[in-house]
Amino acid sequence: MRKALRIIPVLDLKDGVVVRAQQGKRDRYRPIVTPLSRSPDVVAVAEGLRGLYPFSTFYIADLDAIEGGTPNSDALARLRTMAEPPELWVDAGVADEKTLLAALAERSLSPVLGSESQRDDMLLRRFRDHPDLILSLDFVGDSFCGPRSLLEEPELWPQKVIVMTLAKGG
Repeated sequence: MRKALRIIPVLDLKDGVVVRAQQGKRDRYRPIVTPLSRSPDVVAVAEGLRGLYPFSTFYIADLDAIEGGTPNSDALARLRTMAEPPELWVDAGVADEKTLLAALAERSLSPVLGSESQRDDMLLRRFRDHPDLILSLDFVGDSFCGPRSLLEEPELWPQKVIVMTLAKGG
């Protein structure tokens, strides 16, 4: 059976607002300025994107959580209150079993296991069959970020895999 290719917009969240990615240089990220929205508010930007196309899914990079800070839970909760709540794929820097279990228990999102946040392949080996888990294979330029086994052993991959090129975007 052939799988469908999906285009999923990425919203980078930092300090509660959508920021503009700067080739992976997160210290340079600033609130986004876009003709799609009057503000960098996450719901306003998501609605602006939906004005272009009826996207049903958004990939959220919670940069604060990825960097070990406080997750942007309020912004995620606000996305869930939209008239047509989107499916949320959330990368919050999950790197341990306890955090992954909590994310998998959250029915309103699908946790993204970013390769850049992994020390080894143990979480993926244990949870690869979970239907809600998504693997992100992260690159900066041509360099893979994460344990090589995540890239080189596709039998470890869950049903959903994305490739993220941080040098091009966030």
